[in-house]
Amino acid sequence: MRTGSEPSTARSALRARLWLSVWGLVWAIVGTAAFAVAGRPGWAIACGVLWLIVTVDLAMVLRHIHQGPHYQPGPDIPPYRPPEHRL
Repeated sequence: MRTGSEPSTARSALRARLWLSVWGLVWAIVGTAAFAVAGRPGWAIACGVLWLIVTVDLAMVLRHIHQGPHYQPGPDIPPYRPPEHRL
């Protein structure tokens, strides 16, 4: 049943973000190495910055996953209650 409060009570798909971060990390590492070997320092730096951003995102996703069901509820956790008042 839709309650209309989905934007404020939406749950993040942390497992999907985990695998997308891993995929991005692999490509950022490969891109950094490939552009460095090819002699393109600007693109190598850009991929290195992306590598840093993806690593930070991956660390945050792993932190939230390890914090437990408050951040990644499973099918046995009931949905959030809708807000009592509407704006």
